[in-house]
Amino acid sequence: MAKRKTRAMARAIRPWKMFALVVVLLLPAGLGAQTQAPTTRPANPPRAAARSQLAAPTKMVLEPRAMELLKVASERLAAAKSMSFTAVASYEYPSQLGPPILYSVRYDVLMRRPDKLRIMIPGDGPASEFYYDGKSIMAFAPAENLVAIADAPPTIEGALRQAFQTADLFYPFTDLVVADPYAAMVDGAILAFYIGPSGIVGGTKTEMVAWANPDVFLQIWIGVDDKLPRRVRAVYSADPLALHHQLDISDWHLDGDIPTESFASEKARAAQPMKFARPSATATPAGARPLGSPRPATGRPAQPATRSP
Repeated sequence: MAKRKTRAMARAIRPWKMFALVVVLLLPAGLGAQTQAPTTRPANPPRAAARSQLAAPTKMVLEPRAMELLKVASERLAAAKSMSFTAVASYEYPSQLGPPILYSVRYDVLMRRPDKLRIMIPGDGPASEFYYDGKSIMAFAPAENLVAIADAPPTIEGALRQAFQTADLFYPFTDLVVADPYAAMVDGAILAFYIGPSGIVGGTKTEMVAWANPDVFLQIWIGVDDKLPRRVRAVYSADPLALHHQLDISDWHLDGDIPTESFASEKARAAQPMKFARPSATATPAGARPLGSPRPATGRPAQPATRSP
């Protein structure tokens, strides 16, 4: 019975995962035979060339203009006492035919510093809810009426780290809600350069920045007026298929009055209990790391420069 509960909960509360900025997407349960990776990979010279470039840190530079944009956006997020936003994560998964298939999942997020977080996942796939009230984390699968509850550390970062360590729970916007978002931008950075303006993403004017560390290459769209991230597109350097992961963030509200009761659910707490447990198999992108985990030494990071590569 315990194993059946664990599998049901994993299907419900872990439909998709991504870690960028520390971004991770995990495979939705039940995709099975229709989306198995092909036994032979078609030749893909452009992506292979891109990975080769990322693997050459001696050619990488950190452009001050790009790092300043990332710093300003990070400071805007860090200064917010509360925030709400909607994030739509889309990611590619290989099909038997070769070309990848795109899957998406929506997250409705409420956060209040330093110790309140709510994540609602209406679909696609099984719905799930995650609550953190400063004392405990709670993951709820409404369709199965299953809930896992555990004591948690007194910070959002600690709660998210515990969710990963006990149940492989990841969310693609992790570094947007932690106390110091800029820390992820300087952690092992080997590349950053300014791309240019855009008026397409998020219905607003944005500036595009490229950034990379040894694990992941990111393209980030930052609002010109509000300095908030609007899109993040990621490719993991260790992924042999160079699949794309994308996060679109909208409906931003900062420093609003969010009542404490928003971070709890009596219906969830009354559901059939089960323990947090790690699933038997996961499909995290190659090179992805959990929140706060150390990065292996890969040599010296690039030094700041005045122009992009």
